[in-house]
Amino acid sequence: MVVDKKNRQRRILLQLWDSGVRDAKKIHTLTKIPPSTIYDNLKKLKKSGSIEHSGGNGRPKKIDGASSRALGQYIRRDNSLSTRNLAVKLQEKGIKVSHQTIGRHLKEVGYKKDLPRATPMLTERHKKNRVLWALDHIDDDWEQTFFSDETAFELYRNTIRRWHKGARLIRCMPKSRVKVFAWGGFCIKGKSNLFLFQQIMDASFYVGILRECVPEIKRILGDKWRFQHDNDPKHTSRLAKAFVKENMPDVIDWPSNSPDLNPIENLWGTVKGNVEKRMPKNHDELERYMDEEWRKIPESVLIGLVRSMRRRCELIIESEGERISY
Repeated sequence: MVVDKKNRQRRILLQLWDSGVRDAKKIHTLTKIPPSTIYDNLKKLKKSGSIEHSGGNGRPKKIDGASSRALGQYIRRDNSLSTRNLAVKLQEKGIKVSHQTIGRHLKEVGYKKDLPRATPMLTERHKKNRVLWALDHIDDDWEQTFFSDETAFELYRNTIRRWHKGARLIRCMPKSRVKVFAWGGFCIKGKSNLFLFQQIMDASFYVGILRECVPEIKRILGDKWRFQHDNDPKHTSRLAKAFVKENMPDVIDWPSNSPDLNPIENLWGTVKGNVEKRMPKNHDELERYMDEEWRKIPESVLIGLVRSMRRRCELIIESEGERISY
């Protein structure tokens, strides 16, 4: 790094100075340090006996401690304020600062401005049931659990920030975007195939997927395993319940409104991001990339996600049922 190089040069110059070598040309011959650097530092040594930066140079900051605290107060009262609004508020206190300067300062002290992450609402009953569920299952053997879920992939998804110089990048987006639905499942030892479809999933269609998937689960986990799915109406339908009871050794109860507890949500996020990076151009590419990225997920990721279940339970209990960051 540049700073390390400058510090190294200063140490060498100081050692030579203390050894009595004070001729700039001789120092340059010995060290190959640029003459301008040598002259600048010799000047400092002759003047103060030190080559450390004296400080005090540069333009003073327009936003001092008091102004920074005021900005923090404004944001706590209304976190939707723009930097222009904040500039006006500071001006009312006699502090004239541009909104660009305020933006840079807020970034320096750790502020970011984003859309709040949307998440399903939790009622007090939801929270209570989540805690009871976590207490009941915190010591479970999650290595025998097969997690499952369905999700939607969208062609022309546009959520990845990309570097650019000059004008902001433009990506043409159709008004109506193609969607492909997917159902998948995994456990600590492997994944199911990814089932892709475009029709609306009802109970009958869901049971058809399960019928194909059960042999896969048995091949991976043997005869002792339990199945996980959420409380979607098609999952709790009489048809689905009858199939699960007849064809699966066990099924785990699941708290309502709790996608943060299901580790497969993390897999969906990874696969969707990787598919988007490849920028599929049509329906066929979208389906192909979905399947390829699903298959690429390494076993180490599956192991880590399954082993995160105990910690998820702990966090649910600690937060008294509130949403957790997973």
